[in-house]
Amino acid sequence: MKEAELQRNLSGGVVMCTACARRCRLNDGQVGFCGVRANFGGRLFLVVYGKLSAIAVDPIEKKPLFHFNPGSSVLSMSTYGCSWACQFCQNFDISQRRLWEGFEVTPELIIELAESYGVQGLTYTYNEPSVFAEFAHDVGLLAKKKGLFNTFVTNGYLTDETVDYLSKFLDAATVDIKGNANKEFLRKYSMVPDPEPIFQSIKEMRDKGIHVEITDLVVPEIGDRLEDAEVMLKRIMDYLGPDVSIHFLRFHPDYKLSNLPPTPVKTLEKHAELARRMGFRYVYLGNVPGHKLENTYCPNCGNVVIRRYGFQILEVNLTEDNRCRFCGAKINIDGKVWPTWREDRFAYVPIHLFTKYTKVTKSDVEAIRGRLRQGE
Repeated sequence: MKEAELQRNLSGGVVMCTACARRCRLNDGQVGFCGVRANFGGRLFLVVYGKLSAIAVDPIEKKPLFHFNPGSSVLSMSTYGCSWACQFCQNFDISQRRLWEGFEVTPELIIELAESYGVQGLTYTYNEPSVFAEFAHDVGLLAKKKGLFNTFVTNGYLTDETVDYLSKFLDAATVDIKGNANKEFLRKYSMVPDPEPIFQSIKEMRDKGIHVEITDLVVPEIGDRLEDAEVMLKRIMDYLGPDVSIHFLRFHPDYKLSNLPPTPVKTLEKHAELARRMGFRYVYLGNVPGHKLENTYCPNCGNVVIRRYGFQILEVNLTEDNRCRFCGAKINIDGKVWPTWREDRFAYVPIHLFTKYTKVTKSDVEAIRGRLRQGE
């Protein structure tokens, strides 16, 4: 547990959490919507600081990040909790469980693990990383000193304060939009009052020099209207331009929406066609292994410059300075194509061998309160 930096003190012992756009106002003893940021004695604490729910080595394409250091591997990690309550979340067992527990780690241990597995970067993912921003920040600063990059997989429901805080270490972010950002869909199925903060965060991240890629989970029957997609894409085009990567993701029935079918591939293809007509140059389909829109095509000559199957790269036709080998056109890639694309980039991390699984107890909270009463 650690006192949060993303907070604002109000009167009467009330604190405002500024980690996400909900800006929860919490009285003493109250816990935010995310379930892991709490007011103890008029101060906001990140209760799950250094408590991991999951950790693994993944290809960066799993995030998905296709235009940021392709072929690299990342150490991925999560805590518990989320600023949203998506009824279709595939990681609901960690995002929707508001648990004050996890594998106890320090930022230094995370860096040791990253170096031992030979990864090129770290990704804060599986649950919404903004809810554990302070821990990501402390890990991320150490990672940068070691030459490792940092990426987020986030719903984008952030505040300006959070984006500024993250910009000190964050290199790239996948912003996960759901249901074409339809306001009614997000309110009903994710408990999000307004999608506007997502677009503002995208703009702020762009201004801070953070590489951004967009995913849009297309949910059949309830979140797949092309009219909504067009409105969303216009906003993205205005803020990020035609070279941003757009990934339309296939919905998988899960959690409270297991009654819905998977998204028809034709529905996804219609979304991709719309994006291309609107001028986007790098449009992808996700969760459809083997589809041609997993590949990166040169916008100039149309040849495949990166061929993929699922999260794996099969073929690279780029020069060292990220130009198409066929016509010489510049391809919009941040970083480089790592030679590790030829390797198996998944790895199990037996975190239980390095640390123990612990819980935050009432006595831990009382100890915090005691120190606050003593003026520490």
